[in-house]
Parts: sequence; structure tokens; C-alpha cells
Amino acid sequence: MTIYGYARVSTTDQDLTIQQQALQAAGCQVIRSEKVSGTSTAGRKELQTLLAFLQAGDVLVVTRIDRLARSIADLQTIMHTLKDKGAALRCTEQPVDTTTAAGKAFLNMLGVFAEFETNLRRERQLEGIKAAKERGIYTGRKSSIDPERVRQLKDEGIGPAEIAKRLGIGRASVYRILSAGS
Repeated sequence: MTIYGYARVSTTDQDLTIQQQALQAAGCQVIRSEKVSGTSTAGRKELQTLLAFLQAGDVLVVTRIDRLARSIADLQTIMHTLKDKGAALRCTEQPVDTTTAAGKAFLNMLGVFAEFETNLRRERQLEGIKAAKERGIYTGRKSSIDPERVRQLKDEGIGPAEIAKRLGIGRASVYRILSAGS
């Protein structure tokens, strides 16, 4: 039986040290860490490596469930993988131990709250953007396309495909600008 640890933070300026120390204290023999968003399992190479190495009787340890997954769907997928391999999950800061019925129940509740927290954060962000737009503060990303240059090239007799190629933009953008100027 091997005890694997997994530590994750969302941004490169966050520190993994506290999680790594907690995982060492929990007896993890191998610890994999990464700095990547937890809203999806896509692009989480260290997690995928751990899941590939787990065998029957092994234990995956995280400090908190939100370090592992922030959506019920991702958590369930990870849990199915662990179950299929005969591995268990434990948390150092939460009463989660999937070798017990109570631990499994608590795991599901924490998964719901992790997803809820992610959804609340997204709603607050969208509300902030909407309020900033209403105040004229948030205008979005500045356009990287010069409409006048597109029209100038068209007036020179250059076709939309060539304009797009020269300016490094999509043909649809060229057509959009040309139809707006008509």
C-alpha cells in the first residue's frame, strides 16, 4: 500500500508549502503538486499521473476536497477511478475517508459545497462586470483589429481572404467590418 499526496493551488503566485507539509505529516510517500485551476480536471497533469499510478489498497490524500475537485461531476469521475482501482481517498483537514460509510457521505456533501462555492464566485464576478459596464468602467478587451485598415485594403481591390491573411485575423472579422461599413 502506497500513500500518495496531491496538492494544488489555482494561481502561480500561491504557495503549495502548507499543503505539502500537511501531506508529509499524513504519511504520504509520494506527493505530486501543481498550480492550475481546479474548476476542471482538464490540464491537471499531476493529478492524472497520480490516478494512473494508483493500485488496489493505495490511498490518495488531499488536504481538502476543493484541492481535488470543484464540481460534483469531476469529483464523481475521480471517485469512480479510485473505486475501480480499489484505492481510497482521505483528507487531512476534513473527515473524509472513503473506507467508511460516514466518510463517503461527508465527501459527497463537501463536493456539493465546493461546486456551490465555485458557482457563487462566478455569479459575483459576472455581477461585478455588469456593474462596471453600467458605470462605463469595464469596456472589455480592446479591439486588435483596425477597421480602417481593413476598409483601405478592400478599397485597394484586395479580397477578404487576403486581407485576413495580411492582418492575421479571421475572414469572418473582415466580413463583419465590411458589412458594418456598408
